[in-house]
Amino acid sequence: MLRRWWVLTAGVTGIAGVGVAWLLARPEGPDPSSLLRVIADCLGATALGLGLLRTDLFPARSRPPVWRSAASVAGAWTAVEAALLVVSAAESFGAGIDRLSMSSFGTYLTEITVGQLGLVTMLCTAAACLYALWAYRTGSDASPIPVVVLAVVALVARPITGHMSQQLFGALFVSIHSVAAAVWLGVLAALALTVRNKGAWAAMLPVYSRLAWWSVWILAASGAVNAAVKVGGLFGLLDTGYGRIVLAKTVMLVILVLIARRLRATWLVSVAAHRTKADESIVRAAVDVCILTSVFGLAAALATTA
Repeated sequence: MLRRWWVLTAGVTGIAGVGVAWLLARPEGPDPSSLLRVIADCLGATALGLGLLRTDLFPARSRPPVWRSAASVAGAWTAVEAALLVVSAAESFGAGIDRLSMSSFGTYLTEITVGQLGLVTMLCTAAACLYALWAYRTGSDASPIPVVVLAVVALVARPITGHMSQQLFGALFVSIHSVAAAVWLGVLAALALTVRNKGAWAAMLPVYSRLAWWSVWILAASGAVNAAVKVGGLFGLLDTGYGRIVLAKTVMLVILVLIARRLRATWLVSVAAHRTKADESIVRAAVDVCILTSVFGLAAALATTA
């Protein structure tokens, strides 16, 4: 019951982030597809996090079984990506979904770059789902690398076609930004989904803390470059919808860093000393994930704001 509650709440906070972005940016955006984008991005980050939990980054004795959760998350991700493809195709042709013909949809998938990359994304998520399902059904100690690689490709395929793709090394910066954000959210969400005893939390949370620390700095640096290119100056932060969303993201990032510092000084110390129950760790991780998904909502909206 606890797991279902926080997953639902995380989805709501992500959508709320899109709503806040809409209030800040109207009438410049964002597109309605941002609602699907944030769900897809959060599911993708979680799939990546589940894969990373089975890598050598984490102590072998504490790695939880992840394949059932990975198959479910990747399957849901595939469904959302399929819906996003249809919505994006309808937006591209300026028609409603009910008026989108099969021939137009086929053209979008095969002849338009955004559609082609969207199809690649969906195929990657479907492959990750099938691999995780195979690993779960066979009970084998399968390598997590295919899921990690497929998740990374799927996460960066869409962002590299945005405004930064027109700049030198722009695609590289936006890819690094997307993966860093996914690691920050995804690994913590994966821990909350799968780790059920305090011994495992004691072994794995310090590793996540180091990953999150590097992710935050990479995220901040790459995000600053992306914003500087698009906004163009300090006045753009207030005069444009895009700039106001960037400013809101920056404020949320600062808040999250302050929260993270507090948690490192309290929760992390308590967990490492085996003084925190597993259920309490799950709740704390879930609350942090819900805050993070609101920032993902702002980011999803930013991607479709003029």
